[in-house]
Amino acid sequence: MALNAKRQLSESSDPVERLRLQCLARGSSGIKGLGRTFKIMDDDNNRSLDLKEFIKGLNDYGVLMDKEEAMCVFERFDRDGSGTIDFDEFLIALRPPMSQARKEVVMQAFRKLDKTGDGVITIEDLRGVYNVKSHPKYQNGEWTEDQIFRKFLDNFDSPYDKDGQVTQDEFMNYYSGVSASIDTDVYFIVMMRNAWKL
Repeated sequence: MALNAKRQLSESSDPVERLRLQCLARGSSGIKGLGRTFKIMDDDNNRSLDLKEFIKGLNDYGVLMDKEEAMCVFERFDRDGSGTIDFDEFLIALRPPMSQARKEVVMQAFRKLDKTGDGVITIEDLRGVYNVKSHPKYQNGEWTEDQIFRKFLDNFDSPYDKDGQVTQDEFMNYYSGVSASIDTDVYFIVMMRNAWKL
């Protein structure tokens, strides 16, 4: 992935694509690393960055981008013209798009978990799919079955709205992040099929 991104970087002129490729050239955690840098810079914990913080974050992370290019990227993501960008939305948009084949296998996994078919995965849906009996914290009595189910759902749930329910969008968003670190569709699909016994 890193070599492919470096090769494509020399051919790309789109500032957003160039930023994406520079992150991917750092390997599977390149976009996450940029996110960590932005979080460190977010002094007031409002989860947004102004132009100055954005440019400083790019520089601190070692992204090679001139000021005009950085301003162009910033303006693309400042959709409401407020002078700030929500960095979670920015990082999600920076991920490479998932192919249709990847989206389909993610939806197969979602449908397997969503036993009621209502478009939301809940603890009740998990009862017939996920066996907690082998979980070490269940075996030693530290957690109940419901606590383990809730912790499991929290992996996929929105980080700022952990409500014990996982929507299709939240599930897809989680796997979009996983997908960004996997080069080929074949490997991603095999990983999903094995993980979810599809």
